[in-house]
Amino acid sequence: MFIGGLGRSGSTLLERIVGELPGAFALGEAVHLWQRGVLDGERCGCGATFGECVFWQRVGAEAFGGWDAFDIDAFLELKGSVDRTRFIPSLARRRLAAPLAERVRRHNAVYARLYRAARTAGDARVLIDSSKSASLAHCLRWSDEIDLRIVHVVRDPRAVAHSWAKVVRRPEAADGSAEGEFMARWSPAKTALHWDAQNAGFDVLARRGVPTLRVRYEEFTAEPSGTVRRVARFAGLPDAEPPFEDATTVRLAANHQVAGNPMRFRTGAVELRADEAWKEATGPLHRAVVTAVTAPMLGRYGYSRRIH
Repeated sequence: MFIGGLGRSGSTLLERIVGELPGAFALGEAVHLWQRGVLDGERCGCGATFGECVFWQRVGAEAFGGWDAFDIDAFLELKGSVDRTRFIPSLARRRLAAPLAERVRRHNAVYARLYRAARTAGDARVLIDSSKSASLAHCLRWSDEIDLRIVHVVRDPRAVAHSWAKVVRRPEAADGSAEGEFMARWSPAKTALHWDAQNAGFDVLARRGVPTLRVRYEEFTAEPSGTVRRVARFAGLPDAEPPFEDATTVRLAANHQVAGNPMRFRTGAVELRADEAWKEATGPLHRAVVTAVTAPMLGRYGYSRRIH
């Protein structure tokens, strides 16, 4: 199950909850595993550094004979030649040009080995990858080894832009250095452009026949248990019961998510509620810019074109 959309839309929390279901295992943002895990040795959701995490070391051994034996530089070069937003128009075609098809085949073979090893190590029927990247999903759709199902998470772009503008610490940096201490910050215009591109990319995948379930953040936070049950059925876990203590409180255990929002480190009881601080915290110009850039797609996802 691939969770797609633009970051800061509630995808990490959704992954955490679905990952608690029997038969499911949450990987985090596997798209960032290669740099943040293998090269930078950042902290896993369990709190251990990547090199010390028993789960990820087992995955590396099973998939590649150990992370030391994996040619990370060669793979990152290959990844850069196929997994980019600008390649989506070529990846979305009904047939790939021969040179691109060969690169995508080799790229997908690495992911298939990774997923297969993670499924074994996590004793899972369903793996959850919350990479969110539309270009990665477009690559993976060409794999015969991967049963790709997409949960497309959408949130009001004005709320997303507010979140991307905030200063958020990244507690996963293993060495505690200032470099990479904070999550990326984007301007309202940049966030709006990425919101358009990512969501359009997943719309195209749905039109290409990839099984897709759309989840709106606002509906998820309003009815979390029902939303999780719907996602579980879509993922092939129809009888799974979400770990809710009441209508809005879920209990989360430690996990092995390799990258993602800092809330992946939270455990215990977590109350779900919609974050609507953006309605008071953002000014008219901020909202006007985001609304103008995303206007052609707002109605498609049920959002008003009015400047709140």
